[in-house]
Amino acid sequence: MPADANPDGDIFGGWIMSQMDIASGNFAAQQAKGRVVTVAVDAMTFHKPIYIGDDVSCYCTISRNGKTSITIHVEVWVQRHHSETVLKVTEGRFTFVAIDDSGKSRVI
Repeated sequence: MPADANPDGDIFGGWIMSQMDIASGNFAAQQAKGRVVTVAVDAMTFHKPIYIGDDVSCYCTISRNGKTSITIHVEVWVQRHHSETVLKVTEGRFTFVAIDDSGKSRVI
């Protein structure tokens, strides 16, 4: 949406990073079968801009499984507005720790 973009119509990197955190957090929680918290953004690469009106999709895979943590690789792809063009625009690695009801780390 326009409020998420700069004057040139490029979507802010912080907005897409938050979408990636949401997507990878949901994916990590499914894998951990419970609550997780973000502990690190280990890498982030912006390959191409995202424009107002693009359809944005986040795809997640497991990069690493630890005892209490899980690292998720996230790719962001867009379909350009009013176009058949589909491009990978961003990717990153997010690390999460599984926690219990008390907020303490737990084994996955």
